[in-house]
Amino acid sequence: MKVANIQGNACLILDQHLACNIADESNGQFGPTMPDLFTQWEAFSQWAASHTPSITFEWNESELEAVSPRPSQVFAIGLNYDEHSKETGIGINHEFPPVFPKWASSIANPNGTVSVPEDSHIDWEVELVAIIGQRASNVTRENAMEYVAGFAVGQDFSDRQLQFIGDAPQFGLAKSCAGFAPVGPYIVTPNELANMGEAAITCEVDGVVKQAGTLNQMIFPVADILAILSKIVTLNPGDLVFTGTPSGVGYARKPQEFLQPGSCIVSTIEGIGSIQQQVVSR
Repeated sequence: MKVANIQGNACLILDQHLACNIADESNGQFGPTMPDLFTQWEAFSQWAASHTPSITFEWNESELEAVSPRPSQVFAIGLNYDEHSKETGIGINHEFPPVFPKWASSIANPNGTVSVPEDSHIDWEVELVAIIGQRASNVTRENAMEYVAGFAVGQDFSDRQLQFIGDAPQFGLAKSCAGFAPVGPYIVTPNELANMGEAAITCEVDGVVKQAGTLNQMIFPVADILAILSKIVTLNPGDLVFTGTPSGVGYARKPQEFLQPGSCIVSTIEGIGSIQQQVVSR
């Protein structure tokens, strides 16, 4: 199934035009907001699997909001694609991936604007985002996917000037400015993505493909990431895990390329959908 945040309400997406309000359909049993839904995700999933929607409404992309607007934690995985690691010149640790936070205040709607300063060094990084559906602590690789509500498309925008401002990189701060973590367009549950590993992941800037890969190129698959993280921290319903980006980022290009006011970024994952941001002046 596909679940969206439409104007603050948790909704089931039925097709590209129709949706239903989950709270209305369930007579208040589930929802009404996405954070409410995450606390009941397992029961909600069972209900949705056998429920036939009866009250529908038309929706459009401008009404979509972030699929998890108030996560307690946002994790990001670095260097999780071999070619991206090579383009950065940083070696890969195949035992443990780099992990950094994106603070929750950076969460943004799937379609909107991102503001950049003059002489911007803001970079793009399309990523698969896993949304946690159940409290997860010390899970195994074999059962990790049972704790995933679903997947969405994310952009890990990065301020490269701030990231490399001192001797020690500022990964978390540089990737947590307002609007730097748009996520959506909706949550697609794992059963909808039978061939997820083969799915294409792309980022276009002004109609030009800058990043292109497939999800099976990830060094640490989602199950491995969740098993590693949950041995150290507890993952809560609604938490987001950005799983890494393929090669083609702007700062690794020669010459370097960065986003400028007027640019349009379209981030797409096959089987999930696309999100789009317009760059405006800060």
